[in-house]
Amino acid sequence: MPASISLSNIAWSTPDGRTLFSDLSLNVEAGRSGLVGRNGVGKSTLLHLISGSLQPQAGKVSVSGTLGLLRQAAQVSADETVADLFGAESGLALLRRAEAGLADIDELVAADWTLGARIEVALARVGLSAEPATRLSALSGGQRTRAGLAALVFGEPDFILLDEPTNNLDREGRRAVVDLLAGWRSGAIVVSHDRELLDTMDAILELTSQGASRYGGNWSHYRERKAIELEAAEHDLEDAERRVAQVAKAAQATAERKARKDGAGKRKAARGDMPRILMNGLKNRAENTSGDNARLAERQRALAVTDAAAARERIEVLQSFAVKLPSTGLPLGKVVLRIDRLTVGHEPGRPVISGVSLDVAGPERIAVSGCNGSGKTTLLRVISGGLAPWAGRVEVMTGHAMLDQQVGLLDASISIRDNFRRINPDTDENACRSALARFMFRADAALQIVGSLSGGQLLRAGLACVLGGKVPPPLLILDEPTNHLDIDSIEAVEAGLRAYDGALLVVSHDERFLDAIGIDRRIVLEKGSAIAG
Repeated sequence: MPASISLSNIAWSTPDGRTLFSDLSLNVEAGRSGLVGRNGVGKSTLLHLISGSLQPQAGKVSVSGTLGLLRQAAQVSADETVADLFGAESGLALLRRAEAGLADIDELVAADWTLGARIEVALARVGLSAEPATRLSALSGGQRTRAGLAALVFGEPDFILLDEPTNNLDREGRRAVVDLLAGWRSGAIVVSHDRELLDTMDAILELTSQGASRYGGNWSHYRERKAIELEAAEHDLEDAERRVAQVAKAAQATAERKARKDGAGKRKAARGDMPRILMNGLKNRAENTSGDNARLAERQRALAVTDAAAARERIEVLQSFAVKLPSTGLPLGKVVLRIDRLTVGHEPGRPVISGVSLDVAGPERIAVSGCNGSGKTTLLRVISGGLAPWAGRVEVMTGHAMLDQQVGLLDASISIRDNFRRINPDTDENACRSALARFMFRADAALQIVGSLSGGQLLRAGLACVLGGKVPPPLLILDEPTNHLDIDSIEAVEAGLRAYDGALLVVSHDERFLDAIGIDRRIVLEKGSAIAG
C-alpha cells in the first residue's frame, strides 16, 4: 500500500481552551508538501498529531508507512552524541569491540560493518563534518539541526515531518537542507517560512482557522493561485457594490414614482369625482404593492451588502500588506556609520572580528552575512553600543534604531500603544493610532500587551514604533528579522522596509527577503575579516 497520511474530523484545543482545530480533515500522499499558515494557527501541533506525540480530542489520524519527526535543535541532553541521534551507539560500540578483538562469534555475525561509513555519508549529505562520538552540546544550534536532519533521513522513513528546518542555519546550512529536500523522493511535510525551500515542494498545504486546503505545485505556483483568488475577490466586491448602488437607485426611482401617483390620486380625490369604495381599493392595492416592492428591495440590498462584506473579508486576507512612511530626510551619500579597523571578541586573546572597516552612506542598504559564529551579531552589538571594541573605532553619525531578534527596545509589560508614545513622546494620540493602524494594529489591537505578541506581531510592532513617528531614524539595524516569522509577517516586514528611505544594515541568510527589500551591497564576515560582496 502506498504511504499516506489521513486526518478525519480532527478536533484539538490548547490547555487554556483555545480551539485550534475543529472538524479538520486532510489527506496527504507521498511527495513533498510545504505546510504554511500564520503563527499560532497550529502548524507544529498538526505535526505532533500526525506523529502521535499528541492525541486528537476527536477524530482520527491514520498513517500508512513509517514516520520520522525532526527534533528541535535545543532538545538535547549533556551526554547525547551524534551517534545517539542516529540510534547507532550500540552498533558502533559493537564495531569498536570487534576491532579490539573483544566481540564473540554471534556478535560478529550481527555486526553492521557499513554503519560508520553510512553515517558519514548521511552527515556529508547535509554539509556537516562531525564524528559520531561528537557531543551534541558541542555543536551550534544550526549544526545540531543538520545532524538531526541527517539522522532523520538515514532511517529512510516513508514520511519525514520537519518543523522550520532552516531556522538558525547559515547560508551553507540552508542550501544543504534545500538540496536534501529537492532530492527527497519519499513523503515529506515541511513547516517552513523559507520561500526558497518551499519552492522545492510538490504541493502547498495552507492551514487557516477555517481548515486546510491543498494547492498543487510549489510556493511560486501557490502565490499565483492566491493572486487569481484576490483578483476574483476584487471583481466580486466591485459587482456587489454595483448591485448595492443599483438597488438604492431603483428604490429611489420607485419611491419617486409612488410619490407622483400618490399626488395624482390625492388631487383626484380632492375633486370628489371617484366613488369612495373604488378610491379605498386603489389605495390598499397601492400600499400592498409598495410594501412588496420595499421588501424585495430590502432583500436585494441585504444580499448585495452581505456579498460585499464577504468579498472585503477575502480581500483583506489575500491582499499584500502595504504601508507609507514619513521620510527620514537622509541626504544622498551622507555617511551615517563608519567602522575603522575594528577588533573585538568575548574572550581575551580570541577576537571574533579583527581589522574590519566599513562605511555606510545614506540611503544604502547593506546585508551582512557569513557562517554561524563569524561575528555578525557581535558586529551589531558593537554598533549599537552593547559591546566595547578592543581596537579601532565605531562612529554612528546619525539617529538610529536596532531591532534584535527579541525586539528588546520594546517594553514587554506595556501595550503597543504605550510603547509607541514612549519611543515617540512628541506624537499625539491621533497620530499614534494612525501610525499603528498603518502596521495593521487598529483599534483594540494597538492595546495588546507586547509580552503577549507572537514573533511576527512583535517585529511588526517594533517597526511600527520605530518607523511610524514623525521622522523615522535615518539608520535602521536588523538582526535576522525573518527568524520564527510566518510568511504573512515576513511580507509585512518587507513592505515596511520597502517604504523606508533611510540607510539599512541587515544580518540575514534569507535571500528572498534580501532581494525583496532591495539590498545594494553585501558584506561577508569570514573568520574575523570582512569581504565586500
